[in-house]
Amino acid sequence: MNEAWTPKTELGKKVKSGEIKSIDEIMDQGVQIREEQIVDALLPGLDSDLVSVGQSKGKFGGGKRRAFRQTQKKTAEGNKIKFTAIAIVGNKNGYIGLGVGTSDETVPAKNKALRNAKLNIIRIKRGCGSWECACGEPHSIPFKVTGKCGSNEVTLKPAPKGLHLACSNELKKILRLAGINDVWSKARGQTATRMNLVFACFDALKELTRTKTREKFDKSAGVCEGAMSEKV
Repeated sequence: MNEAWTPKTELGKKVKSGEIKSIDEIMDQGVQIREEQIVDALLPGLDSDLVSVGQSKGKFGGGKRRAFRQTQKKTAEGNKIKFTAIAIVGNKNGYIGLGVGTSDETVPAKNKALRNAKLNIIRIKRGCGSWECACGEPHSIPFKVTGKCGSNEVTLKPAPKGLHLACSNELKKILRLAGINDVWSKARGQTATRMNLVFACFDALKELTRTKTREKFDKSAGVCEGAMSEKV
């Protein structure tokens, strides 16, 4: 834990003092996390990645995807440039977060996105809901889910072991960091808008937790919520 961290919220003080020792205690209570150090303390070693939401300009480099989306606003002083980044954080074991950051420069935009991703971290259900596999291991998702953002709609379906991730490269980044190894996917709408596409996928992952299942199904599909050690 970061010893130099001085908590500003009641939740942060409980984490720093050791009263709260698990991220699941916070999620079970439905308390909103307002300090990124809380996630760093309870989920150490998080992996992170950036979504390619921008496109480079220029005669020779034009068309290449980049991690920062550049926009500009006309003002009396000239063009005011803004950079937007989308970051993903996850431990590859059932915890995933997604955040957006905007700034006048690329590095602060990236740092803001990583901070917001940690504050938006969620716990998802995994399992094996594919009739082709039925291995009972949490390598895929337990049932079909759909998420929406804008005109984009992303549907995720359970897949057998060994299929891997049948989806776009940007969605693979989210699913891998969430700990999902095999899945079928289908995307509809303006899928070229990468920002809405990844948020639709994140909404679909949220649906895994919102949906209630019976204990009999959880045992047959090997459903676990969060870490694999917490298997139902």
